[in-house]
Formats: sequence, structure tokens, C-alpha cells
Amino acid sequence: MPFTRLAAAATAFAVSAGSAFAQIPSVQNDFPTYARADYVYGCMKANGETQEAMQRCSCSIDVIATIIDYRRYEEASTFLSLGLQTGEKGVVFRTSAQSKAAIGDLRRAQAEAEMRCF
Repeated sequence: MPFTRLAAAATAFAVSAGSAFAQIPSVQNDFPTYARADYVYGCMKANGETQEAMQRCSCSIDVIATIIDYRRYEEASTFLSLGLQTGEKGVVFRTSAQSKAAIGDLRRAQAEAEMRCF
């Protein structure tokens, strides 16, 4: 079953079950499954390993995917990861205009997802 039909079926089921956080308009499918799963896994580690957390975290990555494309998401994630290096090794990944813009885009998408899903 293609993702769009599966997402539509899951959304219809969640809506019929009264799930407010599953009501996401037109989820884009440019994020690979492993990236979505990785995000949900990390989100659940931070927000509790419950069924509700899984639903909210899944909603969150779906919202993020409607706001930024996967290339931008991957770019921002890379800057964040490499920016954790201490000293001169990580400074360019924390301070360059390109890294600040990409990370800012991701943070804005995450803030919108937080408001809509949590």
C-alpha cells in the first residue's frame, strides 16, 4: 500500500477514534522511513516511551516534513551533530551563516510541530 493511502487510512482511523494530534494535512513523502523512525525514536526517548508519545512524535515528524524538505532537515541535523564537537573543530558548524539558517529553519518547524502535536 503506498504511503499516501496508508497515511490517509491511518488519519481516517485516528480521526474516527477522536485523536486530535493525528490530524495532519497532506503529509509529504520525501523523508525516508529510516529518518522518520530515527526522529520518532529520539522523540520518544525524550518524551516517554508510551503509545501516546509515539503518536505525538509521529505527528511531530509529519508536521516537520510539511514545513521543510528532507534535504534541509538533513543539513540542519548534520550541523547540529557536528556542532557538538568542542573547540575549533565544531565552531564553524555552530557559527556559520549557513548553519544558523538551516538550524533556524529546523527549530521553527519543530516549534510548529510542538504546538500542533503536543
